[in-house]
Amino acid sequence: MKHIPLAERLRPRTLEEFVGQDHLLGRNKILHSLLSRGSLPSLILWGPPGCGKTTLARLLASMVDASFVSFSAVLSGLPELRVIIQEAKETKRMGGPRTVLFVDEIHRFNKAQQDAFLPHVESGLITLIGATTENPSFEIISPLLSRCQVLTLNALDKRALLSIIDRALTDKDRGLGELGLSIEKEAAELLADKADGDARSLLNFLELSSELSVSQMPEGKGGRITVETVEETIQQKLLRYDKKGEEHFNIISAFHKSLRGSDPDAALYWLARMLAAGEDPHYVARRMVRFASEDVGNADPQALTVTLNALGAFDFLGKPEGELALAQAALYLATAPKSNAVYTAYGEALSDVNKFGTLPVPLHIRNAPTMLMKDLGYGKGYKYVHNYQDAITDQEHMPSELRNRIYYRPTTRGYEKIIKDRLDKWRKILAKRKALKGS
Repeated sequence: MKHIPLAERLRPRTLEEFVGQDHLLGRNKILHSLLSRGSLPSLILWGPPGCGKTTLARLLASMVDASFVSFSAVLSGLPELRVIIQEAKETKRMGGPRTVLFVDEIHRFNKAQQDAFLPHVESGLITLIGATTENPSFEIISPLLSRCQVLTLNALDKRALLSIIDRALTDKDRGLGELGLSIEKEAAELLADKADGDARSLLNFLELSSELSVSQMPEGKGGRITVETVEETIQQKLLRYDKKGEEHFNIISAFHKSLRGSDPDAALYWLARMLAAGEDPHYVARRMVRFASEDVGNADPQALTVTLNALGAFDFLGKPEGELALAQAALYLATAPKSNAVYTAYGEALSDVNKFGTLPVPLHIRNAPTMLMKDLGYGKGYKYVHNYQDAITDQEHMPSELRNRIYYRPTTRGYEKIIKDRLDKWRKILAKRKALKGS
């Protein structure tokens, strides 16, 4: 049994051994209630790696005395599924137990493959339990999703991980108990921190640490796992981050909202999380450039320059030195005055473009490079602003259908207050001129 990885040997065989997910398995919680009635609907188990999705599926099937069939979306396809369905039909015909079909990484099936489950789930031939690390609302087709109960599993907390370490070191049948190992409290906590909520990673780290500790003992037994042992085993913490999955969007959202909320410390943390986990720095820089226009705008026009310069500095320096330029830009954006007036104004203008189509350019502001165009009135009546007091005129630049339309409404924050005061001053001058003409 020693050749089997520790994580597999210690896989819980009963719900009593299962650690975590109390929000599902606790008294009067959904799974506790279902199992107490001997009921098991089709489920989608959604959660991060190593939180117990596969183990929980096995335990649920055993508790309702079902036949458990495991199926990998990575290694198998429709031909294998047809065989399983045929066997389930035969088992049912013979009066055997119902079939629980567990599909690991169900999000990897395309739409047509997911469609193949529908009639068999609907008829009750199989009870489907799908496991996914991706948001089901994005990755699972609606008809299948509507026939399944989605249960969210959480990453294991530190207390749960420490209890797994304790069990692994004391279990003599399936764990490391026969080795007579002990572990420093700080080393156990370091292992739990490095595992990042993943029980499988935790046990893999622990197994390597135990091998390193035992190898240093003359009798191949005993020893103490220290912080130094753990650090030697784990050169670098592997952060949970899928550059195409939900965690990617969660973290970039947290970064963007921290910038918008003027929280420089949170912004710096999420930036570091992304870069440490291998996110493309250019993607982060592009998001900051967008932010500079969308959420800072003309409240601080320098923000756009700072973010573009940060991108250039990163390309010039490379990693890791160039990451400081990105950090500097993030801190600048977080502490800059905020305005979405540019974003709102452009949205309103674009809405009018879509609503009114290709309205003609007013004749007086058209280009007139040929005599024919001049004869047609192109450019006629154009007022050259530099010939007027304060370099402003009451000239209309909009199509007639949009006359007097205002999109840009600068705030009183940062540099936009100067812009607002300037626009207000110009409008007062024009209103005064108009009043004088009318008198």
